[in-house]
Amino acid sequence: MHKPAKPYRIIVSGGGTGGHIYPAVAIANQIKAISPDSEILFVGAKGRMEMTRVPEAGYKIVGLWISGLQRRLTLDNLSFPLKVLSSVRASHKIIKEFKPDAVVGVGGYASGPLLYAATAQGIPALIQEQNSYAGITNKLLAKRVGKVCVAYDNMEKFFPADKLVVTGNPVRQDLLDVSEKRREALLHFGLTSEKKTILVIGGSLGARTINQSIAAGLEQIAGAGYQLIWQTGKGFFSEAQDLEKTYTDKGVRAFDFIKRMDLAYAAADVVVSRAGALSISELCLAAKPCILVPSPNVAEDHQTKNAMALVKQDAAILVRDADAVQQLVPAALALLQNEAQQQSLATNIKKMARPNAAAEIVNELVKLIK
Repeated sequence: MHKPAKPYRIIVSGGGTGGHIYPAVAIANQIKAISPDSEILFVGAKGRMEMTRVPEAGYKIVGLWISGLQRRLTLDNLSFPLKVLSSVRASHKIIKEFKPDAVVGVGGYASGPLLYAATAQGIPALIQEQNSYAGITNKLLAKRVGKVCVAYDNMEKFFPADKLVVTGNPVRQDLLDVSEKRREALLHFGLTSEKKTILVIGGSLGARTINQSIAAGLEQIAGAGYQLIWQTGKGFFSEAQDLEKTYTDKGVRAFDFIKRMDLAYAAADVVVSRAGALSISELCLAAKPCILVPSPNVAEDHQTKNAMALVKQDAAILVRDADAVQQLVPAALALLQNEAQQQSLATNIKKMARPNAAAEIVNELVKLIK
C-alpha cells in the first residue's frame, strides 16, 4: 500500500462543454485518489455549464467574466479585450489568495487568463489538450507551461515537442466495466433484453442534424424491432418527448441529458455519436461499435479529424453531417443486423482505449511540482 502523497493545492481551469469539464473532474478525482487531503479549486466561465456541473461533482468553482471571440463582429467581440483584462486581473487575485502548487488548463474560455496569470507568477502549469486539433488558447499558452498532455500522436505541429506527453483523455472510470452492467442498464431505462438497443448521443449540448435524422427514421427503427436511448440536448427535447409518446411501447426513450452514461453504454449494442474527443475516448473505453457523425460547427473541422483516426483503424463508421438525414438511420440498421461487423468494430476500438490517462496526467503534474 502506497502512503498517500503530501496534500497539494491545485487549480483546474477551463470548461464550456462536457468535453472539457469531464476530463477536468477526472483529473481532480485522481489527485484526490493519490492525496485525499489535497485542496482543489476550479475556475470556469460565468454562465457556462461548468458552473453547475463542477459543484455537482463535489468541487468548489469560481467564475471569470470571459467568453470566446465570435467569428463575426458582435457586441461581445467589442467587449472581448475588456473581458480578457478583467479575467487576467481576477485570475491574479485568485492565485494570490489560493496559493496553488500548480495549475491545470483543460481548454475552454477560462483556461487562458488563469494559465497566463499563473505562469506570470512562476507557478508550474500543465495543459491537457483533448482534440487531435489544438485549440487557439492552448497553442498560445504552450510556450508558457511545463507540460502538454495530449490524446493523439503527431501533435508536434501545434506544441513544442519536448513538452508533449501522450496520455489519452481522462474519462469517467465507471465506463471500464460496462459489460457487467447490462441487466441493471436495461432495467434502469425500462427496456427489454429481447431487442437490440441503439444509443444516440449528440454531445452535452445536443446535435441538431443527428436529432433530425433520428426523428425522421423513428418509424424504421421501431418497425425493425429495435429500442432507442436518445440523448437530445435541451434544444430538441420537447420535440423528442412528443415523438417518444407515440413510440414508448416500442422502446423509445428520450432524455435531454443522461446522468448515468455508464448504464447508457451498457444497454447499447450500437452507438451513434458526435466525434468530440471525449465521446471518442469514452467509446474506446466502453468498446462499443459506433457510427460517428462529426459536427461541422467546430474549429478546423477537428471532429472529422478525430473520427478519421478511428476509421483508419477500422474502429468506427463515419457518416458526414451533410449526408446524415439520408444515410444515418440506414447505416445504423445495417450495423445492427451485422453481428460480425459489430464484433470487429468493438475489438478494434477497444485497442485504442487509454484507461490510465488521468493517472498519467497527475503523475506529470506531480513531477512539475517537485
